[in-house]
Amino acid sequence: MDRYITAPFSEETTKSLRAGDYVYITGTIYTARDAAHLRMYEAMQAGKQPPFDLENHVIYYLGPTPAREGQVIGSAGPTTSSRMDKYTPLLLSRGLKGMIGKGKRSPEVIDAIKEYGAVYFAAVGGAGALLSKCIKKAEVIAYDDLGTEAIRRLEVENLPVIVVIDREGNNLYESAVEAYLKNI
Repeated sequence: MDRYITAPFSEETTKSLRAGDYVYITGTIYTARDAAHLRMYEAMQAGKQPPFDLENHVIYYLGPTPAREGQVIGSAGPTTSSRMDKYTPLLLSRGLKGMIGKGKRSPEVIDAIKEYGAVYFAAVGGAGALLSKCIKKAEVIAYDDLGTEAIRRLEVENLPVIVVIDREGNNLYESAVEAYLKNI
């Protein structure tokens, strides 16, 4: 079932999403990859605030390529999510409600998703040029020295993603394999 949702998320939105849902996100989301996650994590461990309010927001694990002339952003495909796993439970405990990436998550992250009522989405890897067309505005808001890994605020319109892990812990990567094995 296709769903159209707005970011930042309401509690009702995260409650309504199920693993396997095709979703189109419109609104404000943020980018962060490995180096930015480390800096945010260290800042929070030291009692400081992250560079943006995490409450109800979404982080897209993205380090875009440079924009060509006339473009808002370059290729905007997801990066492997597991590289952010050691930082994710803390971010979720501070209000983060969604993550977009690709690949599996650790049991600790899945537990934190369930505990804090968040959702993990997958974007299609290899489709970065197409995904970039959904980004209407991009602005570096923190850690400019990290280049493509700087934190950006994005305004997106109908960004296509799939719910992989819902707030109940249902995991599309597991259920899809089970369904496939039943049918062979």
